[in-house]
Amino acid sequence: QVQLVESGGSLVQAGSSLRLSCTASGGTFSDYVMAWFRQTPGKGREFVAGIMQGGDFPAYEDSVKGRFTISRDNAENTAYLHMNDLTPEDSAVYYCAANPATVIWHTTPHYPYWGQGTQVTVSS
Repeated sequence: QVQLVESGGSLVQAGSSLRLSCTASGGTFSDYVMAWFRQTPGKGREFVAGIMQGGDFPAYEDSVKGRFTISRDNAENTAYLHMNDLTPEDSAVYYCAANPATVIWHTTPHYPYWGQGTQVTVSS
């Protein structure tokens, strides 16, 4: 059973940068694809980015390409989401998720493990 804890969310101004962290425990971190999703009130969780077990082949949702970078440090059991040039449309609760398959799924049912979320608010 993998436990995930996100951190790094904050209130920032448009154009700012943030780095979110997701630290895992209770499992072998390098066995899992890691992904970031986000959710706004009244909407479902939206895929943001994912990364394979070895740290390669990152995948991104179109609206964050070129601004967000997903990475991982398997030695530290931590995944990161580096977010640059933030806009108010990026405001959401950000969740990290893990799945043991070798595919970066873009939908929530494929991810059995989730963190509690961290709030990102971008003011204009």
